[in-house]
Amino acid sequence: MAAEATAPPDQSAQVTAGVNPWLIAASVMLATFMEVLDTSIAAVALPYIAGSLSATNDEATWVLTSYLVANAIVLPASNWCSLRFGRKRFLMACVAIFTLSSFACGAAPTLPLMLLARVAQGAGGGALQPLSQAILLESFPPRKRGAAMAVFAFGVVVAPVLGPTLGGWLTDTYSWRYAFYINIPIGLLALFMINRYIKDPPYIRKAKVPMLDRYGLAALIIWTGALQVILDKGQEDDWFGARWIRWASVALVVSFIYFVWHSWRDKDTLVDLKVLKDRNFAIGCVLIFLFGVGIYSTVTVLPLFYQELLGYTAFTAGVVVAPRGLGAICGMPVIGFLSNKVDPRLLLTFGFLTFGLTTLYFGNITLDISPTTLLVPILITGFGLSFVFVPISTAAYGTLDNKQIGNASGLFNLMRNVGGSIGISIASTLLTRRADVHQNEIINSVPRTGQIFQNSVKNLQHALSPYFGESNALPAARGRLYQELQRQASLWAFVDVFRWLSLLCFVCVAVVWLLRKVRPGRGPAGAH
Repeated sequence: MAAEATAPPDQSAQVTAGVNPWLIAASVMLATFMEVLDTSIAAVALPYIAGSLSATNDEATWVLTSYLVANAIVLPASNWCSLRFGRKRFLMACVAIFTLSSFACGAAPTLPLMLLARVAQGAGGGALQPLSQAILLESFPPRKRGAAMAVFAFGVVVAPVLGPTLGGWLTDTYSWRYAFYINIPIGLLALFMINRYIKDPPYIRKAKVPMLDRYGLAALIIWTGALQVILDKGQEDDWFGARWIRWASVALVVSFIYFVWHSWRDKDTLVDLKVLKDRNFAIGCVLIFLFGVGIYSTVTVLPLFYQELLGYTAFTAGVVVAPRGLGAICGMPVIGFLSNKVDPRLLLTFGFLTFGLTTLYFGNITLDISPTTLLVPILITGFGLSFVFVPISTAAYGTLDNKQIGNASGLFNLMRNVGGSIGISIASTLLTRRADVHQNEIINSVPRTGQIFQNSVKNLQHALSPYFGESNALPAARGRLYQELQRQASLWAFVDVFRWLSLLCFVCVAVVWLLRKVRPGRGPAGAH
């Protein structure tokens, strides 16, 4: 019989004395929603940012990269900072920095100033997710943490889906600058609610904080920065064909190995990796990493298909995929109710199977689909996602003491973000490489000297003659057929990516059953 985990004692009453925990949930969810929304809302506005600031599209991508690097560095350091400065004070400082830098991003007149503001925004936003998650888990008794995590999941799962739609609408209707200005009222409301409803627990107020782990922080900055830059620019510079990527990879490997060795062996490190000795938390980190690969890849690839191959605008593509957010919203109350009654492994199995089957269905797409063809599968995908994020989080933290949650939350969220970055990079590379492969396969199966190709050229030449003239119709016909060849090759590349993502989801189902057996109703979301 599988081993069962043991839950730590309930300490939530020390955190929520005199305060409704749902007000605390709303306070931290606002901050999380604002931060996660900004990661996807800025991606839609990149071409407009590049044009407005007189930058190339390649230079504009640093608007995303600079944010992600600063975000990844602060994530694991959030626990030390919350102990050193007080969690409530640190959270309010992060929200204030994020809000002010959002205004600076929107008002930036040049690209260098925009990048500086994005670094500050990423630093302020990096701690919002782990701090919010830690506060939320500590504020609710174990039997209600599943419902609380459903509220938190609203910000983490729904915001990336709504981001492209909202960003496209703001950019088309007003200006790309409003994609950043929208954070200002949300940030002010979050500051008010955090100041009024959130209190520091006794163990934080009385904590004896060690000196800052400078060596661990330096190693963290090097490997997270190198990883993000390699992932962002790798496909553009032919990966290891570029000398600078090879050197960056060496720096990444060396600094990462040192970081792991230092964080595991030494005391008072920036990140305590010994929390991975907890089996459920370690497996939860693996699952959230794979989940990050899958969800961020799908959220990126599907709108790209509509824009690149079907010619949709950014806003229209965002509207088409928006039902995923609606499905997630519908799933949150269901998972909040079931989390205390059903084994989280069963919920996770349902979620990953649903996500995998719908992604496999996406692998049947053609160039003839309408905007509503994938409406139901996209809706179901969002519903399935709510059955993944909540049980992973609650089961992973279920056997940890409150004092471990802050450290664990930073590590857990870092794994999801790294998984997302790697997933997006792999998906982008596969789309390019597989399109080349399929283009060669199509050319080999339909040779230019073959009768089928020659007939197609003649028919198209005849059709284009009234528009281009007899002498120019032949080059136009060949050019049109080449464009169609590229579209078909790209279509099959998208099909490959969707099918491989579905396979990843099915692998996750097997990993789920490595979690320890849990009984519903005890511990967070049933873990105990």
